Amino acid sequence: MKYTCAGHRPGIPDAGISLGPTRLFDIVTHSPEETLEFGRNLAGEVLPPCLVLLHGELGSGKTTLTKGIVAGLGAAGEEEVTSPSFTLVHEYGRENKVYHVDLYRIEDAHDLATLGLDDLLGQQATVLVEWGEKLGDNAMAPRVDIHLEHMGNDERRIIVERLET
Repeated sequence: MKYTCAGHRPGIPDAGISLGPTRLFDIVTHSPEETLEFGRNLAGEVLPPCLVLLHGELGSGKTTLTKGIVAGLGAAGEEEVTSPSFTLVHEYGRENKVYHVDLYRIEDAHDLATLGLDDLLGQQATVLVEWGEKLGDNAMAPRVDIHLEHMGNDERRIIVERLET
């Protein structure tokens, strides 16, 4: 399966060797509204087809940021985006397809295999994965990694990196 995220530099040979992450952003937001706005602006970096892994503890703002990204991609309004903690996958949009995946309840490789993540990644879609660290070695590149850290009150540190092959 071959795909790229927006901003992928053509002409870089794909020999299956990771070039390491390129840091795109390192910011602190001071409110949920700022986190949503950053997500809307970040949507231009995750145009399909693209895999986006969101990392962070409970309450770090993964779903809030996802709401902004989905809205920025034009797939759904922020108020329509909810955490897929129990359903595991939510689908948004028709023209701009976005899959929002939550791996919080995934416990082992068998659970992961039943999700059909490969099928999602094979589409012209943006796939946003909360608890992306649970993919382990299955997390392919190119992709965008977003690390969120709760810094107290409503402040969130957000680091966005692109990993290319």
